Amino acid sequence: MATDDLTTIQDLATPLVSSADLDPLVERARGARIVLIGEASHGTSEYYRWRAELTKRLLVEQSFDLVAVEGDWPDCFSINCWAKGAHPELDAEAALGAFRRWPTWMWANREVASFLGWLRERNADGANVGFYGLDVYSLWDSLRAVLDHVREHRPDALDAAREAVRCFEPYGEDPQRYARATRMVPTDCEEEVVDLLVDLQQAARTEPGGPEAELDAQQNAAVLAGAERYYRTMVRGDEQSWNVRDHHMADTLDRLLEHHGLTGRAVVWEHNTHIGDARATDMAAHGMVNVGQLARERHGDDEVFLVGFAGHRGSVIAGSSWGAPHRDVEVPPAPEGTHEDLLHRALGRDSLLLFGDDRTSTWLTERRGHRAIGVVYDPRRDRWGNWVPTVMGRRYDALIHLEETHALEPLDLAPPTGFERDTEPWAS
Repeated sequence: MATDDLTTIQDLATPLVSSADLDPLVERARGARIVLIGEASHGTSEYYRWRAELTKRLLVEQSFDLVAVEGDWPDCFSINCWAKGAHPELDAEAALGAFRRWPTWMWANREVASFLGWLRERNADGANVGFYGLDVYSLWDSLRAVLDHVREHRPDALDAAREAVRCFEPYGEDPQRYARATRMVPTDCEEEVVDLLVDLQQAARTEPGGPEAELDAQQNAAVLAGAERYYRTMVRGDEQSWNVRDHHMADTLDRLLEHHGLTGRAVVWEHNTHIGDARATDMAAHGMVNVGQLARERHGDDEVFLVGFAGHRGSVIAGSSWGAPHRDVEVPPAPEGTHEDLLHRALGRDSLLLFGDDRTSTWLTERRGHRAIGVVYDPRRDRWGNWVPTVMGRRYDALIHLEETHALEPLDLAPPTGFERDTEPWAS
């Protein structure tokens, strides 16, 4: 380990103890239209709490308009409506029962509930900050939402909408089954859902219900197109399903910015693997892109600010396999030579690191392992299975390093009354 690496880290870092210690980061992000804030896992309390604290300051001090997260559109749109005054009988924890798809703990947790309670109070005081989902997984919920919208507002298009939905009907609510079937036959549902999307987009300006209802209708149709492509591509086992998903999330972000006007500004919450520029990792060699890279390419480096997270050791909520119940898991200390190891040795405390225009120092330009824990995690494989080779100075504009972290607190709640959707999307 080179001494100049430790010196560089120490020169870039300031202690992080309270919200006031975020002042330099808030100021540095002042000119950005999009601030993307990551997390090194989907189940760590401190990542969620510090991200929420930074977001609050951006909303209050710099008038950002929306928070867009790595969550499904229909569930998040229910929360968006709640945060803007709907369902006054529900508190934040009850409202988060709208999140039903595994892993529910990723958004239905006390840390998110605390932020959303604050957001609802701020909106009640005159703000109008939105909370939206960028992700592509909610094919069936979006099918239901589209059909409900067409039935209510566009009965003339009901037959066309049912035709699009019928394309998926033989597969029940199993998108993987649909994907496997379309892999073996040349027909699929893409033409039908894209036609439906075009129809809804053309009609949006004349439909009742206000701009939020129009946005919801368009986005649910876009999710159908994106999810259809994602699941069909997923079974090929290559990197293109990742690209379909991240292109969809970047497109959704652009649609949200357009919805909020020329001066619209967004805070984005996603995993480091989505918000940290993919060109600074080994993802690029595999032909993969991500939201952070696409945002920089579409909007320019001056309009985009990327904030990553790193943690040395602690605990996390994760499943042992896809769909398995969550449990608290120990996160072992970072292996020697990784970015997290150097941060621990150089600092030994929670810290904020801001990367300036000069990013030519060795630590900022060398490629080292950077921890990434998803919703499935086995600490026995940590040394070789959870590290992304990363050029830190190119991947982010700032980094929050935490010495010891703890598992977040999940909520195990049933969906609240009024948030349920029909169980048969093709029913009349």
